[in-house]
Amino acid sequence: MCVVAHPDDECFAFGGALALAADRGIETYVVCLTDGQAATNRGDATSGAELGRMRRAEFVASCEILGVTQHELMDYGDAQLEHVDFADAACQLVERMRRFQPHVVLTFGSDGALNTHADHTMVSMLATSAFHWSGREKRYPEAGPLFQPLRLFHLSTNFFLPDRQAPLPTPWTVRLDIGSVRERKSAAFRAHASQSPLMERTREVFARYGGEEFYTLMASPSAMPAQLTSDLFEGLPLE
Repeated sequence: MCVVAHPDDECFAFGGALALAADRGIETYVVCLTDGQAATNRGDATSGAELGRMRRAEFVASCEILGVTQHELMDYGDAQLEHVDFADAACQLVERMRRFQPHVVLTFGSDGALNTHADHTMVSMLATSAFHWSGREKRYPEAGPLFQPLRLFHLSTNFFLPDRQAPLPTPWTVRLDIGSVRERKSAAFRAHASQSPLMERTREVFARYGGEEFYTLMASPSAMPAQLTSDLFEGLPLE
């Protein structure tokens, strides 16, 4: 299960991990909290509502390219996640975790990712809380039978964008080789035609660094020392 803030986050940030999982026959579920109406790049949209409809369609196309099993785009306001009712939004994610029952949960780190977006920080906090609360009997009993996911990963990075103030990323524990699905990740990003100026601005940096994705194991049911790995699912019972 991958929890993101905006259409294009699923491919720009997590596309390699999602495509690799699909190639292994692992079911994936992407939950996106907003439809991206506040984006700087707006294509030929003449209103926020029109841009939202456009970006919803782009999100669907991207998820299909990545082989995502299930995808959902919610109705929270773009660039407004810091103002949501935290308990209510976390409950929405707990309900989805208990229903989908993921082994692994992916989301942004609290740094807000390469562009230090406040929505990315908030979705990190919400998804992280939901990961912990999904298995807690005192949290949201109305949200379905308890289920505890096994691993929570935050996105990290080994590079920064030259035109942005650098984030403060968490040191990674997973170095994921996405070479075999790199073109599919790029194709999914191209499906977000409204964001083509962003693609152009980041083309060179992703040409240099785009063969890997980096994640940090933030939580699991077992106490263990941090260790480096190259597989988000190593040792998990995936049958």
